[in-house]
Amino acid sequence: MYTMKQACEKTGLPYETLKFYCNQGLIPNVKRDAMNRRVFDDRDVAWTQSLQCLKSCGMSLAEMKEYLALCLMGEESISRRKAILAEKREALLERQRQVQSCMDYIDRKQAFYDAVLSGETPYVSNLIDTDR
Repeated sequence: MYTMKQACEKTGLPYETLKFYCNQGLIPNVKRDAMNRRVFDDRDVAWTQSLQCLKSCGMSLAEMKEYLALCLMGEESISRRKAILAEKREALLERQRQVQSCMDYIDRKQAFYDAVLSGETPYVSNLIDTDR
């Protein structure tokens, strides 16, 4: 069993976030010790790490609660969970394409600036008149 502090260390979550997840009911099987403090087992820690991933995937709090409710239903809800994850995956792929486009732009601009600085290419700008 792990204390809140130990669970935070294992998951990398700030104390406040772990407490928030608990208070929101997102970690449903958390137990209490004799002093009524939350304690976590390995399954709680693994689920908390799953929550972190879902949050990073762009799931809202409401979506995480929906996903949790489906998980608690067991095997019968697997197809719905798969559909939710497929939607998130598609959104992540789109975001990945956007990020790649931004990186490509930066690479082009860096190459242009290098060429200008080395004297290979004259400087031109879309913002100022460089025709002299």
